[in-house]
Amino acid sequence: MGDLRTMIEDFADLFYGQRNPRLAFQRYVSPDYIQHSPHLGDGREAALAMLEPLFGGDGASFSVKRILIDPPYAAIHLHGRPDPAKPGKAVVDIYRVEGDKIIEHWDVVQPLLETRVNPRETV
Repeated sequence: MGDLRTMIEDFADLFYGQRNPRLAFQRYVSPDYIQHSPHLGDGREAALAMLEPLFGGDGASFSVKRILIDPPYAAIHLHGRPDPAKPGKAVVDIYRVEGDKIIEHWDVVQPLLETRVNPRETV
């Protein structure tokens, strides 16, 4: 499997840091990967059809908070803000890897509120 952490860190940098989902997916995601997000179909191209416009917006930002590795799984916890005028969402993307390709994806998404009861950052 090589170094899973290095692979996922590079994937995260391309995808979230450089906001280049196409390059990240071409390099690291299997063309026929299995998608568990209920609003996306299976396969790399189905994901890119939704992700490229989302990541291409002016002012969009995606800040990785932590990466957790438990082979063959990796989880990336991030703060996503496609629209800088809104608080965005806390997201955990969970990936299953075989060899050097991501072959399966799940996510957990929590909308962030303008006002919260506690003073802690939620992401």
